[in-house]
Amino acid sequence: MKINSDYIAELTEEMSRSSMIAYDELPKYDLFLSQVIDYLNDKFTEDKYTNNIVQNYIKSEVITKPEDGKKRGYTKLHLVQLVLLSYMRPILTTDEIKKVFSLAFNNINDRTDDIISWETAYKVFSETQKESLDSFLASSNDIDEKLDNLVKELKLNTDEEDKIKTFMFVLSLIAQASVIKKLVQKIVKEQHNK
Repeated sequence: MKINSDYIAELTEEMSRSSMIAYDELPKYDLFLSQVIDYLNDKFTEDKYTNNIVQNYIKSEVITKPEDGKKRGYTKLHLVQLVLLSYMRPILTTDEIKKVFSLAFNNINDRTDDIISWETAYKVFSETQKESLDSFLASSNDIDEKLDNLVKELKLNTDEEDKIKTFMFVLSLIAQASVIKKLVQKIVKEQHNK
């Protein structure tokens, strides 16, 4: 594997195709909890959802309770919440996710106090994610060129060049992710303290 802008473009394109589920592609029919778990585990292969995980999110009031008295009590709304949560889990704690959701949805189990709809939130997130991937692709050429120059200055052999370029690229991504994570956490904390 040689890290270069073509390789990054290929990975980013693959992620773009497989990562976000269009709102209209979410199941239209209500589901049993086991079906929700299967659906999430099929779509998010790196995550491992279980009944307990989803039920803990419900008990903690991070996501909405299932419809009372219905065997198939999990709706499209639950899937939207869980998909958004899937993207938040690597970055935020459960309490922070709850705080983020409360910015737009106040009481998670009361639809009447929502500032925007879950559908709107999901669609905005989808569009923003696509734009972010496109933006990242555009900037990866600059990163690739910068890393090539750094590696050349080190005067390494070819095998070492590939390893060090990969190492530096991973460090660059970690640096970006770290800054973004800290920024998100600071924003959530400040907004919640208002």
